[in-house]
Amino acid sequence: MIIAAITVVNAAVCKYQNSLVLIMNLYPNLIKEALQTVRYPGTGKNLIEADMIADNIRIDGMSVSFSIVFEKSTDPFKNSILKAAEKAIHTYVSPDVQVSITAESKQAPRPEVGQLLPGVKNIIGVSSGKGGVGKSTVAANLAVALARLGFKVGLLDADIFGPSVPKMFQVEQTQVFSVHKEGRDLIMPVEKYGVKLLSIGFFVDPDQATLWRGGMASNALKQLIGDADWGDLDYFVIDLPPGTSDIHLTIVQTIALTGAIVVSTPQEVALADARKGINMFTNDKVNVPILGLVENMSWFTPAELPDNKYYIFGKEGVKRLAEEMNVPLLGQIPIVQSICESGDAGEPVALHSDTITGRAFMQLAASVVRQVDKRNLEQAPTQVVEMHS
Repeated sequence: MIIAAITVVNAAVCKYQNSLVLIMNLYPNLIKEALQTVRYPGTGKNLIEADMIADNIRIDGMSVSFSIVFEKSTDPFKNSILKAAEKAIHTYVSPDVQVSITAESKQAPRPEVGQLLPGVKNIIGVSSGKGGVGKSTVAANLAVALARLGFKVGLLDADIFGPSVPKMFQVEQTQVFSVHKEGRDLIMPVEKYGVKLLSIGFFVDPDQATLWRGGMASNALKQLIGDADWGDLDYFVIDLPPGTSDIHLTIVQTIALTGAIVVSTPQEVALADARKGINMFTNDKVNVPILGLVENMSWFTPAELPDNKYYIFGKEGVKRLAEEMNVPLLGQIPIVQSICESGDAGEPVALHSDTITGRAFMQLAASVVRQVDKRNLEQAPTQVVEMHS
């Protein structure tokens, strides 16, 4: 008799609980109270304080739907926040609520890979097989020389771990800002000598080493490319890191290079690495055309003896390599003290076409223009590389 009575009571309780679910009224403030328990890690504020809940809460019986608004579509906390919000409603409102949450972003998404630079006609990667051959000097002066020829030019310092462009253009203290354009916050490149510039050096302490894993460096590089207002450019010059690395792979998987320029000194140890650099671009997986080679530090010419040439690192080694690899020799740049002084002073020597090196860089720019035109006439556009493991 006692057991029967307990069974009846339990049945009544269950029926009562079920009736509570059926008669429960959901309302927006009830949902918001639950969402106040969820904190966004980026600010420490709850979702209501952070104004992250869109004004679109919809309730239909025991179903509720709404949107959570993030600053960017790539927000790293997005998935965890969506799960935490659903759990909060089930915990503080009822486990029987059917929850539908969508993620929105204040900023329009970054364009797809291959469509990041719609206003750029030609993208040139300046590379070297090893460090210390003057690759960044060549990239900076090539950009300035192209601008002096009347072209619209951008220069991206992609050497994430050793940025030098801010120093070479004397813009180290320049504050970079962003503009809101077409639903996105875009970084505005710094402009000097007619060249639009961006470098990770604008965003890190120049006195501190950049200790980033490969993924962090690649993501930073993608931002400098895809989240910047580069606008319309005839030539987009990219100063790549020396050697071969994740950065090179990120570049060819993100944008389609028109071609690559490989810089080397004439000495044999540099030429051996230059061969590897050429192979990196021309192998079947990457397939980026080599526009040509640049021989830097070809000879030393004292300022007081402008007609004298001293071949400190060997004579015409890069010229022989160009003939061997069947690629053009775009230019030979001599060593003159002024080239170092100009770089340190933030005034690229290409600005002074009355000097030996200034003329050499102007001739290099003219050679690059001819070679790019020839490449575009004779070859199909480069495709963004798809890597398969």
